[in-house]
Amino acid sequence: MAKRILLLASGGGSLAAAILQARELGEIKAEFVGLLSDKDSPALGIARRYQVPDFYLPMKSDRTQWDQEIFDCAHVLSPDLVVSVGFMRILAPKFVSSFKVINTHPSLLPLFPGAHAVRDALAAGVRTTGTTVHWVDAGLDTGPAISQREVEILPGDDEATLHERIKIAERALIVETLSRYGQTGTL
Repeated sequence: MAKRILLLASGGGSLAAAILQARELGEIKAEFVGLLSDKDSPALGIARRYQVPDFYLPMKSDRTQWDQEIFDCAHVLSPDLVVSVGFMRILAPKFVSSFKVINTHPSLLPLFPGAHAVRDALAAGVRTTGTTVHWVDAGLDTGPAISQREVEILPGDDEATLHERIKIAERALIVETLSRYGQTGTL
């Protein structure tokens, strides 16, 4: 039986597109039960293009109410795995303790957690950074790493050029990770 995956996205949807294209090509053997977004984002259109149910749940002034709506939606969809692909919200502890959740991050965690990982890597003067697929826990980018891929920092790199190369590595890494999950049921 195919594993059931729920995608969470907030932005342009390039990771979601890479994942859904890989599914269409037979590289990922899983059922995508939905894509949920907290913003009226291009990711919702990508889900529709790949015939994946899309759910728009905008942030509420009452965060507790929004957390419950996200939880209820996921509970009804009953995913085996929730994959955060550019979802820019911290999930409630109840959510991450109830569902298996993974995330991609543009650094080699535990280095450079948080929203400015690429900028932080450049400021630190490191020669290599990369991307991580990791388990999501109640902390900020603190869950155990599942897989990582290094990206060299080149002379003259700025935040935009480095981030673009990291995104390429990130898309390949999440597809490989989900392909393995679809075949073996493990990460």
